Amino acid sequence: MTQSYERTILFADLRGSTSLYETLGNAEASAVVTQSVALLAGIVAQSGGIVVKTLGDGLMAMFNESSAGVASAVEMHATLERWDGPIRDATRVRLPPLKLQVGLAHGEVVEMSGDVFGDAVNVAARLLDHAGDNETLATQTVIEGLSEPEREQFRSLDRMQLRGRVEPVHVHLLEPARRFGDTEATMFGEILATPVPEGIRLVWLDLNRIYAGTSLPVVLGRSPQATYCIDDTRVSRSHARIDWHGGTFQLTDLSYNGTFVRFSNDTQSVSLRRSSCTLHGSGVITLGAPVSDATAPSVRFEVMKFSDTQPHGSRELGLG
Repeated sequence: MTQSYERTILFADLRGSTSLYETLGNAEASAVVTQSVALLAGIVAQSGGIVVKTLGDGLMAMFNESSAGVASAVEMHATLERWDGPIRDATRVRLPPLKLQVGLAHGEVVEMSGDVFGDAVNVAARLLDHAGDNETLATQTVIEGLSEPEREQFRSLDRMQLRGRVEPVHVHLLEPARRFGDTEATMFGEILATPVPEGIRLVWLDLNRIYAGTSLPVVLGRSPQATYCIDDTRVSRSHARIDWHGGTFQLTDLSYNGTFVRFSNDTQSVSLRRSSCTLHGSGVITLGAPVSDATAPSVRFEVMKFSDTQPHGSRELGLG
């Protein structure tokens, strides 16, 4: 029998299992992944959700309310952060914890033959393409179902173009600093406020812009909806994202082909594969091809003092 409901859909995906299979072999790695997915499934049940199905390195779950789905995502992150990872029986060496990506969407779904279908299912799954390590992304429809204190855990990433959809989707990021509250005191008293944001200059061909920390995130990609559009076939529609986190600029790769960074005066480059690094000083970011490839789409960056930039959101400047 087919039934339709308004539900919140959660997709959770564990990253890093490939290296486990290479390190441990199939049998032991499978046991580790199974144990980790079971841990996530237990959290879904504790949060009042239903595991619709497991998906190898992850799962799909359904909740009656958005708040329950968000609570489940928060607890998943917290549990994996507290969990030191499984211990290898033979060597007693503790393995590095797996990374977690979560996508949340809310809307009408159809339940049929034990499975669930609908736009919310498709959107939640596609959000995993844009989530960095240990990140949760949620749609505007999820945010609208939350209380005001719950909404304050999220920061808007504006609209993103998701694979397979014509219209972009308004996406929000669950802030790591806010997942467990941001009022924690230190031995020196309350945590100090975030310092005044700096600016970051991005230059690709004649596209020269400066962004203040308060105007971030900036999505670099081929899609016309990307904040910083780079028209090159090697660039994904939403390829990478620059965020302002704790007084620093963080670059996160969202692509299949990778993002590469080489800082000025460094001979080695940093390779990002669905991972992040802190941008400092100046250098070059290449999208979809390594820095050593002279034809790679290349974006020069420069982290600037706020007093020198005085940006208003973003503006185009001459290099001078």
